[in-house]
Amino acid sequence: MSTKTLVIAEKPSVAQDIVRALTPVAGKFEKHDEYFESGEYIVTSAVGHLVEIHAPEEFDVKRGKWSFAHLPVIPPYFELKPVEKTKSRLNAVVKLAKRKDVTQLVNACDAGREGELIFRLIEQFAGGAKGSLGKPVRRLWLQSMTPQAIRDGFEQLRTDRQMEGLAHAARSRSEADWLVGINGTRAMTAFNSRDGGFFLTTVGRVQTPTLAIVVEREEQIRKFVSRDYWEIHASFLAEAGSYPGKWFDPKWKKDVATGEGPGASEPDAEKRADRLWSAEQAQAIADAVRGKPATVTEESKPTTQASPLLFDLTSLQREANGRFGYSAKTTLSLAQSLYERHKALTYPRTDSRHLPKDYVKVVKDTMAVLAKTGPAHLAPFAKEAVAKDYVRMTPRVFDDAKVSDHFAIIPTLQAPHGLSEAEQKIYDLVVRRFMAIFFPSAEYLVTTRISVAAGHSFKTEGKVLVKPGWLAIYGKEAADEVSDAKEGDKGQPLVPVKPGEKVLTESAEPRGLKTRPPPRYSEATLLGAMEGAGKWIEDEELREAMHEKGLGTPATRAAIIEGLILERYLLREGRELIPTAKAFQLMTLLRGLGVEELTKPELTGAWEYKLAQMEHGKLSRDAFMREIAEMTKHIVRKAKEYDRDTVPGDYATLETPCPNCGGVVQETYRRFNCIGRAPKQPPCGFSFTKLPGGRAFELQEVEQFLRDKRIGPLQGFRSKAGWPFTAELVLKFDEEEKNWKLEFDFGNEADPAETGELVDFGDQQPLGKCPKCGGRVFEWGANYLCERSVPTAQHPAPTCDFRSGKVILQQPVERAQMEKLLATGKTDLLDKFISMRTRRPFKAYLAWDAQAGKVNFEFEPRASKFPPRKTASGTAAKAAAKKSPATKKTATAKKSPAQKSASGLKPSPELAAIVGPEPIARTEVIKRLWDYIKEHKLQDPKDKRTIKGDAKLKKVFGKPSVTMFELAAVVGPHLSKEE
Repeated sequence: MSTKTLVIAEKPSVAQDIVRALTPVAGKFEKHDEYFESGEYIVTSAVGHLVEIHAPEEFDVKRGKWSFAHLPVIPPYFELKPVEKTKSRLNAVVKLAKRKDVTQLVNACDAGREGELIFRLIEQFAGGAKGSLGKPVRRLWLQSMTPQAIRDGFEQLRTDRQMEGLAHAARSRSEADWLVGINGTRAMTAFNSRDGGFFLTTVGRVQTPTLAIVVEREEQIRKFVSRDYWEIHASFLAEAGSYPGKWFDPKWKKDVATGEGPGASEPDAEKRADRLWSAEQAQAIADAVRGKPATVTEESKPTTQASPLLFDLTSLQREANGRFGYSAKTTLSLAQSLYERHKALTYPRTDSRHLPKDYVKVVKDTMAVLAKTGPAHLAPFAKEAVAKDYVRMTPRVFDDAKVSDHFAIIPTLQAPHGLSEAEQKIYDLVVRRFMAIFFPSAEYLVTTRISVAAGHSFKTEGKVLVKPGWLAIYGKEAADEVSDAKEGDKGQPLVPVKPGEKVLTESAEPRGLKTRPPPRYSEATLLGAMEGAGKWIEDEELREAMHEKGLGTPATRAAIIEGLILERYLLREGRELIPTAKAFQLMTLLRGLGVEELTKPELTGAWEYKLAQMEHGKLSRDAFMREIAEMTKHIVRKAKEYDRDTVPGDYATLETPCPNCGGVVQETYRRFNCIGRAPKQPPCGFSFTKLPGGRAFELQEVEQFLRDKRIGPLQGFRSKAGWPFTAELVLKFDEEEKNWKLEFDFGNEADPAETGELVDFGDQQPLGKCPKCGGRVFEWGANYLCERSVPTAQHPAPTCDFRSGKVILQQPVERAQMEKLLATGKTDLLDKFISMRTRRPFKAYLAWDAQAGKVNFEFEPRASKFPPRKTASGTAAKAAAKKSPATKKTATAKKSPAQKSASGLKPSPELAAIVGPEPIARTEVIKRLWDYIKEHKLQDPKDKRTIKGDAKLKKVFGKPSVTMFELAAVVGPHLSKEE
């Protein structure tokens, strides 16, 4: 019996790539349902994690028993269990691994810590009680997904012994996250749920210190008190022309901290050499120098600017967020697609910004390929690099000591085709950075000019680009950065001044300004802070040296940020990340309990460093896990032993008065309480929880709630059993207690269609036309419904049943989305639906289903997990199909549904100017019109339902503007059947 090697990839698409790469050297592969097989190899794949760790039954604590009595949970060992949704795939892989003819396994999962863990857990699970199959294991380590790189990888398979350090680090990371996450989350949840209810409070070894960074910045912003300061800007007239200058104090020195203890003083970070803190002083200086002669001294010196380092994943994510607003998760997904699907980039989940020393020839070959087949706007620079032999051995690029398991992200030898717009943007970023690092440095001439008038000094700095060097690759973007200089700052070219020439102070004016708080974190700046373990490090080379002590790894940082958003600890508003009340409450709790370990980025960064040491065999797994277990015990003990009624913290005083007595309402750790009216009126007893249904109030929400006595519907509440729900909150007056009480309102009002009670929509604006009967659709209670579905004065007997909830499976359906559904037949893609069956979030469109007569879900099309194989026989079949007249006739006869519906509808010349001249379906016309309206911002900002016509639309409308509900009617006369 011939023996075979089982190759286990991480994803089906990678398994397919391996098969294609091995076919020329290993012979033809037969395709089966879950694997491919040749005479020598069997190739299969996981779909990410197929197995997860869990505590053995005797040590595990179920959710319903979350209490301090069962904590901490530190099992002496971990058992494995299948991931429920991929059980069938696991069974198929295990069955192959146990085959008698399989005598060797190859781990072909992604080349990193997670890929190592995915394979190791599968192999351990397959081994059952023995803990291993006992078959030899070797490691395929791929930096690139081109066929040649895969074949080279199989020629240089690593031994199981070589991967031992990475395997230990992978298991330790997984178990440490389980221990801290499970125990920390259960301890904090138990603490917050002591007064009843279920307040899920998730914490994590990496996510919580990351959150602490953002909360600390928000606290600085909230406490920031803006101060007035003044700058003096002057203009000086020389023989050759005018130039600007800004006043500064040449004797100024930066503040330093003094002493320790109560009398110590912190340095004033707002002080600058060019700032004055008195309007009178600024005005006096301006008056003193205006119209006076000035002496000039200047110094000019050349300076150079080297290109940035090559990209690792974190720096690529930061750049893409800053330039395009892409989230870290989106950038990782795009880079992974360029690596895996298009084979255009090297492995993206890397923490290195350098290349190995033996990679010089590969880089030269890559540059030559880019010169021939690279993007048209960049190919000339690659040609220049090749012609002038720019690619040379330099330690700034080629440094084995700074290459970990992966090197920097660079283009491969394979030119990509069919990239999406977003993929193209990421590819361009990488190609530009790759080319730039081999180009000469940019050269500037920097001139510092000091003009002294009436004893006061003014500085002018000019920066002129002499040789663009690598900046030429960035073209206008780089030129804009150089020329976009503020008055008196670096950037502008200066008029010349002769030696000894006296100039005249033409004008001098003080400018009143205000100090600004530090900016909120964006994903770009938060990724940078995570990379430096909470310390923002501006210098790129220094940040590179710190990266091993960062929070998380490049591969996990995007998921950490997304997890914080999913748990509603952070909100993403534009490019800003804003911590919620739930985040502040968690930080207050951890600080109050004295559990500093969970909030210290530096400590967690040090653990990440220890995991890296473990990868390289310099730290034992047992020592690291003992440290994690001790920390876990400490967290639980602190929460369990805390015996005070409240937790100390920085609490708010609300602006809205108590609804019962008009007194002041103040926040404590658990509640909002009336404290009475100063100075003598005692509290009236009005009080309500900060955590109704386990959901923390935001401050602006609680102000609105007190003011309106109603708010919602809000999502994120949890039942006592821990299930999420959505509801409105109301304040109702309790006659017995003579005070107001918080209550949930689930919108279960009696249906007027059954009670006969007349509904008055008042002066409410309709959302659009009912898709069933053409009536108007309004908001009513917890629904959007047709006016003819309820009794009204005009229409006492209901004749329609159209209605759709304002909240569907935990997903709030905003008014604008329902308007869009009524106008176009479909909402945008909504991403917060929660499945009733699995309790997992999912994405879907809401769409009008005419056949079913109701609003239904519509899902994004999904690609097949195993891509179609490109075999020789397949190619031949395609060629035959092209030649066959019968096939051609059949293909022509078969039209897509879109083509069928489009036939016979020809747009008028006026409409064709917007949607194009080809035959088109009526629904597609509306969609394209909406795209045009959005793109050109033609909705009235005061009334979004009104569309203002531009030159093209006015010809279609026949008037200056229309409402969105008129669109379909307006379009009708512009569509006709084809003759």
